[in-house]
Order: sequence, then structure tokens, then C-alpha cells
Amino acid sequence: FTKSAAFYDLIYAFKDYAAEASVIHEIIHTRRRRVGNALLDVACGTGKHLVQLKNYYLVEGIDLDEGGVLNIARRRLPDVPFHVGDMVDFDLGRQFDMITCMFSSIGYTRTLPRLRRTIANLGRHLAPGGVMIIEPWLAPGEFIPGKVTARFVDEPDLKLARMCVGEVEGTVSVLDFHYMIATPVGVESFNERHELGLFTPQQYHDAFLDAGLQVEYDSKGLGRGLFIATQPQR
Repeated sequence: FTKSAAFYDLIYAFKDYAAEASVIHEIIHTRRRRVGNALLDVACGTGKHLVQLKNYYLVEGIDLDEGGVLNIARRRLPDVPFHVGDMVDFDLGRQFDMITCMFSSIGYTRTLPRLRRTIANLGRHLAPGGVMIIEPWLAPGEFIPGKVTARFVDEPDLKLARMCVGEVEGTVSVLDFHYMIATPVGVESFNERHELGLFTPQQYHDAFLDAGLQVEYDSKGLGRGLFIATQPQR
């Protein structure tokens, strides 16, 4: 999704990253059972959560989109290590005290086997006594096919519309985003197809348990709930 990366932060300008980071910090503070301070943000996007979380932790980020959002994150936080990798199978060769995966990025695993592999992989990167926080995507029945959604950006030299009619294919939600963007050099349009798996809370729960993690579910979270997992101390 390299083409839309330049507009990502404008499209999601409504998000209160400082407030979300405060919630994350409070959860970590009450659940952690180790004194380490290393945090990995998986599917870190443009790094705006890390801007806030670096006030509390030694942060790093990883994302698959090297030519898009990861470039923005590196420019935004030149002192923070960023890695390129797929959440399903990346291997950084070490463990972290905290792991986050926010804004429903976990949905991009698409299928239940890939979800389970991802949670197991994150578990391998989580140190004993560490805390993992995952914000899920919508569950089956929560995503409404045929629902029309749109977001708009209205800046002096940029007008943007992103429109979509959601679809469901089996257990996958499909967001076929249509972009129209006007700048002083002209108007362009392009499409992006986003596919996110629709998993039940029980499927998430079982994946955490099978990865050897202890897990609880906060149904409120940041709006879509949060799974909070801990790595037992050995």
C-alpha cells in the first residue's frame, strides 16, 4: 500500500495517539512481571504510536511496507530502530519485554492458520514475564457487507476522498478502497484492496493459549477491544 502511505496520517488524523499510548502504558504497568524496558510495535505503520510510547520505553518497530509507511516512520523517528518483516514469520533473534500490535493490524493475517502462526511468533519474541497487547479486527457478524464508508481530507493544497463498499468473502472482510486525490499538479485516482480476516474472540483466545500465553480480553479497549497476554515466568 505504498501509494496511499503519504496520506495515511491525514486520513487518520482523528486518532488520539497520546491517549491510546496512555492506556497501553497503564495496562503494561499493571500486568508486567519483569523490569526490562524494551518494546516492539508490530505492524508499526508510520510510527505515531511509537512517538508516544518512546516516552516510557526503549522502542522498536517492524512493518512489512518498507517503501511506504516504514519510510515515514524512519523519518519521523530517526533514532528508533525499524525492521522490515511479516508478522507471521519475522525473526529478530531476541525477545522483548513488551509487544504491541495496534489498530487491528492483526486482521491482515487473513486466515486462522496465519493468525495462529503470528501469535505463536509474537510469543516467541516475548520475554518471560512480558506483556503483549493486540487490538483485534472485527469479529464475524460485526463487519457489515454493503456498508458504504468514506473519509475525506480538506487541506488548502490537498483534497482527498477515500470511499469503499465493504464485502465479505468467506471469513475475510474486503475493503476495496477507491481514492481520488487533487493537488495543484492535478487529480489522480487509484484503488487498493485490503483483506482482513474475521476471527471470533474464542479463536484469538485459543491461539494465545496454544502459544503458551496467558490471556484476558478487555471488550472496551480502544474501541474494538484488546487482547492482553502475558508470558509465564519460567
